[in-house]
Amino acid sequence: MALFQVLVVDDEEEFRDMTIKRLSKRDIQAEGAESGEQALERIKRNDIDVVLLDVKMPGMGGVEALRQIKQAQPLIEVVMLTGHASVESGIDGMKLGAFDYLMKPMEFESLLEKLSEAYERKRIQQDKIERAQIQRDMFLPG
Repeated sequence: MALFQVLVVDDEEEFRDMTIKRLSKRDIQAEGAESGEQALERIKRNDIDVVLLDVKMPGMGGVEALRQIKQAQPLIEVVMLTGHASVESGIDGMKLGAFDYLMKPMEFESLLEKLSEAYERKRIQQDKIERAQIQRDMFLPG
C-alpha cells in the first residue's frame, strides 16, 4: 500500500517523470501534471495528499495554481519548487499557504523528507477535523 499520494506539477517532462519514478520506488503513489490547469483537474478527480508544484510554468504559474488548489482542497499540502531567480515566488507561496519551498536542483532525500513532513501535517489536520466531527455528533440532540 502506498504511504501517501503526491502530484508532481512541472512543465519539465524529464524532471517530472524522474521524480515520479523515484517516489514510486519509495512506495509513494505519484502522478504528474504538466501545468497548473492540469493539476487542478487532477485534484478534483483524485485523492491527493501533497502537491509538488513548480513556480515557473507557462500559462498558470505556480503561485496562482497554489491559490486555486488551496481554495478547492484546503487540506492538500503544497511544496513549491523554485529556482534561484524566483525565491520571492516561493516566499509568496508560503504566505498563500504552501507548506514550504525547495530550490531546484535539490537532493532527492531532502525532497523526500519535505514531502513526508507535508503529508504528516495533512494527516494531523485531518485527524483533528475527524475528532471534532465525532465530538460534535456525540453532543447533537437527536
